[in-house]
Amino acid sequence: MSDGVIAIAITLLVLEIHVPEERGNEALARALVDQWPSYFGFALSFLTIGVVWANHHDMFRDIARVDHVLVVLNLLLMMGISFIPFSTAVLAGHLEAEDGRFVATILYGASFLFTAVLLNVIWHYASWRRRLIAPDVSGRHIHGRSVRYVVGPLFYGLTLPLAMISPLISLTVYAIVAAIYLIPVGD
Repeated sequence: MSDGVIAIAITLLVLEIHVPEERGNEALARALVDQWPSYFGFALSFLTIGVVWANHHDMFRDIARVDHVLVVLNLLLMMGISFIPFSTAVLAGHLEAEDGRFVATILYGASFLFTAVLLNVIWHYASWRRRLIAPDVSGRHIHGRSVRYVVGPLFYGLTLPLAMISPLISLTVYAIVAAIYLIPVGD
């Protein structure tokens, strides 16, 4: 189920990029360039959802058993992921406007924060006292994943107030967080 929800959320992101109706090379080129906020939102959200998917996939390789609480937590995570296309559309629609950019950036960052917190809650719930973890997963691996996962919510949480100073700096931090999580980590 999770892979399906994530695949649909990633696919919905592209719907915010509209086919321009302009005719002629110059007008069409200008219309395509004018959609840069949608391209930016698509790319950043695609990478972020992709990183969440990769971490979710890796995390569930370490989880041997599932209980009702874990299923409910995972359902909440899927809710957060499925909201990202909406927050991306709001951001893309208000990124160029001075009025509204702050609120759009806060909404966008809050959707990432919600998702990152839930990914952490799932992992910590499953790994607490090795509750649902496979027996072959080392304590060092559990600790390493726990530390690595905490970085996302910390950065997202810090960038929300930073958006008051500069929404563009907040968005840059979101891109850096996505890039950090693209780097593979060995056991």
